[in-house]
Amino acid sequence: MEDNPIIGITTDLEGEYLRLKHYYSSAIIKAGGIPFLIPPAGNTVSYSERIDALLIPGGNDIDPFYYHEVMMPQVKPVPRQRSDFEISLLKEVLNRRKPVLGICYGMQLINVAFGGTIYQDIDSQVQSEVNHRNRYHRVVIENNKFLKKGTFDVNSSHHQAVKKLGEGLIGFAFSPDKLIEAFYGKDYPFLVGVQWHPERLIDDSLSLELFQSFIEAARVIKSKKA
Repeated sequence: MEDNPIIGITTDLEGEYLRLKHYYSSAIIKAGGIPFLIPPAGNTVSYSERIDALLIPGGNDIDPFYYHEVMMPQVKPVPRQRSDFEISLLKEVLNRRKPVLGICYGMQLINVAFGGTIYQDIDSQVQSEVNHRNRYHRVVIENNKFLKKGTFDVNSSHHQAVKKLGEGLIGFAFSPDKLIEAFYGKDYPFLVGVQWHPERLIDDSLSLELFQSFIEAARVIKSKKA
């Protein structure tokens, strides 16, 4: 366990409770990491120095305030306290060039932090026959250094999607309607966002490969600190 990297996982707010589905910590443990849950409060510099990598999990929607649009009625934003904190923490982690993985809302938050925009509601803004909200659908993964290429079925649970990619982000997985399902950061050791939920399918080879790649990148960071 001493060699296992510490993976910070941000949490949501729900009334007087912190909220995080257990799948994320279970996936980190299975891939060889130690989950460290981070509430949306406290010193982001201190957190970024103590963790070896950052996972930004799923949630509701990111407020379109961040990309200068008026909120549509379909949007259910997470508390600004959470997203403000995560953007601040993300910047500190990136300054230290530590690995970052964003899942669903986490992917969208990374995109917005890099200056990108979001489709606020796919059904209203995109002509698509793909059900992104609550079904499996196919994605095509193109050449990249994090996941094997090919066509795969993934679990989909979102009504928003990346519209314009943020600066320095490169899409490498796409759904049949050409929406971006995954991106990575150009010239960065490990900065990956995926729109599906690999943490729920950790026994699936694609999901396990993603988490193992993430943990291995974090292990490199940990070894440099030793």
